[in-house]
Amino acid sequence: VQLVESGGGLVQAGASLRLSCAPSGEMYSAYTVGWFRQTPGKEREFVAAITWRGGKTKYADSVKGRFTIFRNNAKSTIDLQMNSLKPTDTAIYYCAVDVRDRIQLTTPETEYDYWGQGTQVTVSS
Repeated sequence: VQLVESGGGLVQAGASLRLSCAPSGEMYSAYTVGWFRQTPGKEREFVAAITWRGGKTKYADSVKGRFTIFRNNAKSTIDLQMNSLKPTDTAIYYCAVDVRDRIQLTTPETEYDYWGQGTQVTVSS
């Protein structure tokens, strides 16, 4: 599985951005697609996850109510709609795939098998 992220950019605080994760290769409905983010000097942080079929979702507390992860059926992508952006959301955002069929969506980055190259999101104050 190969993953390509798109949609990053520079915005002001309070604005919105939508990131897309486009997988290539065989994707099964039970796979989990997650979004993570990383800033210099910090560990990669879980943001949100969803099953490839578009059912169950999970969010980090820091983004609940502001970010929405969903399957974009028209583009066959997993999108992350980010609203009310804050300067603290500034990071490189990565999408990743966990190929295990799990009862609960998982958050540790070590549980994810495939990663994209990342897309930069910068939020100015």
